[in-house]
Amino acid sequence: MHTPRHAFRERLGPSAMLYVWIAIGSGVGGAARFWCAEMSARLLGEAFPWGILLVNVAGSFVIGFFFTYSGPDGRLMVSTTTRQFVMSGLCGGYTTFSAFSLDTLNLMRDGRLFAAGANVVLSVALCLLFVWLGHALAATLNRPARG
Repeated sequence: MHTPRHAFRERLGPSAMLYVWIAIGSGVGGAARFWCAEMSARLLGEAFPWGILLVNVAGSFVIGFFFTYSGPDGRLMVSTTTRQFVMSGLCGGYTTFSAFSLDTLNLMRDGRLFAAGANVVLSVALCLLFVWLGHALAATLNRPARG
């Protein structure tokens, strides 16, 4: 007998359901990031972005641990959906820095040290440049119209 839940899954298909799980994980991860950043600001002050640093470091640890522990040679056997829920959803929603860190680690493990270094330098430099460009554009658009 098909329940409405099963009918919903069948209509979406396995690929679409993966997106649903990633979206749920992203929402949970984003809420956790907000909570950690707020609590850190309350406890440690706002002079330095301790909350985001903590989130980025913790997220990098979690994605590195889960990637290896649930990988083909790992001790934890989980479905592809579960891996994507945790790594793309939870960690991705919690911090995109975790994905950047994992990509850089994999480049280093593959012996591609120049590519790993380039990834670090380009990511930091380009992200800082583009956050500044976005800020500059918004500041320009926020100026009152000339009269």
